[in-house]
Amino acid sequence: MTAPLDLFRHTATFAGTDPLRQATAAAVDALAKASIEISDLISRGALAGITGATQGSENADGDVQKDLDVIADDMVRAALKDVPWGALASEEAETADIRDGGGLIDIAYDPLDGSSNIETNMTVGTIFSIVPSVAGKVPFTSPGHTQIAAGFVVYGPQTSLVLTLGDGVHIFTLDRATRSYQRIRANVQITADCAEYAINASNHRHWEAPVRDFVEQCLAGKEGAKAKNFNMRWIAALVAEAYRILVRGGVFLYPGDARKGYGDGRLRLVYEAHPMAFIIEQAGGAASNGRQRILDVAPTAIHQRIPLIMGSKNEVACLEALHRDADSVAVQAAE
Repeated sequence: MTAPLDLFRHTATFAGTDPLRQATAAAVDALAKASIEISDLISRGALAGITGATQGSENADGDVQKDLDVIADDMVRAALKDVPWGALASEEAETADIRDGGGLIDIAYDPLDGSSNIETNMTVGTIFSIVPSVAGKVPFTSPGHTQIAAGFVVYGPQTSLVLTLGDGVHIFTLDRATRSYQRIRANVQITADCAEYAINASNHRHWEAPVRDFVEQCLAGKEGAKAKNFNMRWIAALVAEAYRILVRGGVFLYPGDARKGYGDGRLRLVYEAHPMAFIIEQAGGAASNGRQRILDVAPTAIHQRIPLIMGSKNEVACLEALHRDADSVAVQAAE
């Protein structure tokens, strides 16, 4: 474990005297402050009137809103009001907010990832992505590799903030006594190989052949092509799956499948897949949709969905190879 370092000192060092970096640091600091308030609220649960009940409405992306989805979104927006952003995109809003005169950065975020877990007292989180504002360009249409910063907060047994500013991945844990984030891991690295995968196996019958083939290889264990045993995990919260991979390796799959509305998976590119891919790559892992590096994909819509495979790079490479083989067979059959 590395010596503790306060998050705000970390961002201040990054900011220096550069205006773009200063705006980025201000956004990260504001998001961190909002996450402390959200953590307090989640920890009180029903005692604070948070029940996990639906609001009788859907967000802009068609998901049913929980009570805390709306409250968390309000908290994040309030925290960011003095940050010099030009565009702000939330999972809970149909369109981005655009400021007259623009700003230095654009911020996209999911205020409460995994909100279906609230009423069962399981892990939820906040995800964010920060990119430079580009004059004359529609916000949130650049590839993921243009990100300046990305991070997520995990509200679990501890509240931890995972952050990259393009200089590796650092993990900070909330010290409730001082209401500050202290660094507990610096320059996190994901193992290239792993023996753990995460997927919702109940959808096996709907998957494409490459995904089925990969999972069946894992299930075959020592007797199969991979010649080792695998464990399977599924928490149904992207932040929790990503945190586990950062800490002990593994691969996460949320593929597209044959169900109506699931052809492109269910995760959103701008404020879920892009920031997670940036973090995972900064930690030495890989992130793909099976056919293309996630960070090379340029969004065409704020709430665009995309399949996501991320984690230990050798298993991601295996999945990409299976997709290439399947595509090659399909092309040959069509000729």
